Amino acid sequence: MKMAGDFTVGCTARKKTKSRSTEKRGSAGNEGLSGIQQNTSKSGALRVYKIVMLGDGGVGKSAVTLQFVTRSFLEFHDPTIEDSYQQQAVIDGEAALLDILDTAGQVEFTAMRDQYMRCGEGFIICYSVTDRHSFQEASEYRKLITRVRLTEDIPLVLIANKLDLQSQRRVTTEEGRLLASEFGCPFYETSAALRHYIDDAFYTLVREIRKKEAQRMLSNGSSTEKIFQKRSRWWRIRSIFALVFRRRRHLN
Repeated sequence: MKMAGDFTVGCTARKKTKSRSTEKRGSAGNEGLSGIQQNTSKSGALRVYKIVMLGDGGVGKSAVTLQFVTRSFLEFHDPTIEDSYQQQAVIDGEAALLDILDTAGQVEFTAMRDQYMRCGEGFIICYSVTDRHSFQEASEYRKLITRVRLTEDIPLVLIANKLDLQSQRRVTTEEGRLLASEFGCPFYETSAALRHYIDDAFYTLVREIRKKEAQRMLSNGSSTEKIFQKRSRWWRIRSIFALVFRRRRHLN
């Protein structure tokens, strides 16, 4: 799959490339492939949104990402396989290409953690409603982002996954809402298995990125050159990730 920055990377747990255009789906604000084609033809290129998935192992980060990109649920997803994914959408009438880095906490990525946190434009912190420890760790991920970015004004969405496992719930909805209020970010309870609020979480994050980007442009007069430099660093990091993926697969 060819992406901006001119490098190739695999995309799914099946090791096949994916770059899908979402179809019209109600509340999330997506307007379908025809809208993407119209918007792309006007601007010449899709705006890329660099998104990083964070959260403890086993909370369903990969399941959420794969459900968003492939509209499928892999019940027995291999937790050792990490990858990057892309998905096209039209959100509020504007075409977008979501470039999603799904992190699984392996050694290689721990060493690079500060780099992808520094270059990511928006973050989804995910915990499981069935795992209280993952809920407590969500605050640690938030602190980590703040430490690396030296600011708390970062586009962020908090999601509580595995909503379908109500009999195993260990974290209440109200606790999630209070934590999101503390973070100052939107909150969704999601189910990767049932595809509940998956699109909404990603689309809301894109809206948060757009809103904060517009605020920074007004207050700081951020130059196009600075934005371009930051995005270039992201593509370099993605290239390194792609190399790690290929080596891991070769060894396997």
